[in-house]
Amino acid sequence: MTDKIRVICWNEFRHEKKPGIIQTIYPNGIHEAIADALRKEPDMDVKTAWLDQKEHGLTEKVLDNTDVLIWWGHGAHDEVKDEIVDRIQDHVLNGMGFIALHSSHFSKPFKRLMGTSGSLQWRERAEKCHVWCVNPYHPIAKGLDDVIEIAHEEMYGEFFDIPEPDSLVFISWFEGGEVFRSGCTWHRGKGKIFYFQPGHESFPNYYQPEIQKVIVNAVRWCKFDGSTQTRHIGVCPNAKFTLNILSNPSEREEDFM
Repeated sequence: MTDKIRVICWNEFRHEKKPGIIQTIYPNGIHEAIADALRKEPDMDVKTAWLDQKEHGLTEKVLDNTDVLIWWGHGAHDEVKDEIVDRIQDHVLNGMGFIALHSSHFSKPFKRLMGTSGSLQWRERAEKCHVWCVNPYHPIAKGLDDVIEIAHEEMYGEFFDIPEPDSLVFISWFEGGEVFRSGCTWHRGKGKIFYFQPGHESFPNYYQPEIQKVIVNAVRWCKFDGSTQTRHIGVCPNAKFTLNILSNPSEREEDFM
């Protein structure tokens, strides 16, 4: 384990390759915009991966050397191979952090980890959005004001089909009146998961300092502290019978049969 937090920013990297507004906003891809912000942090070692790479850029070796995986997906959820989803789930259960951004609520890895559909209501109208911090004591909210104001964002609304969050950090309000649980955390096995709603591909919101701050904080929160747990989850070890752990050696199972 290195001193730095090893981060992979993953993206489909499809929208940005087509001429138009998205390519103009994110010429190097959404993943690179997020990665550039994280690379300014001295405690982070940041790399990127995307859908059309071999094994989606997420080989076993890559994930073995990843502390936190950030995921952005939208139009190609079904193209993510199930064996890669299996691999991601296994690594999360064993301590890798997972951050799902925006439309990744419908991604295969997120739905697998949640065990639900990830369904929600949506409307694309470039609406004003207020992201309210409802848990200012959570580490992901560190250094943030009560509200993040976003000039234009795609509306996401309830009902959001997710399990009850371990912690609800942010709630968003949109011009149409909808509210949405936009910042939620969970634990799965030894891994920590964070979902964050802002980040529609047609708006430059990943350049907004407050949004970047949330992601930076989330990476630090998601990082697994391996000093407290070491056993690999899922191997079903055979527990050996040790006589000297009994206060009375005569109290053995065979004595009661």
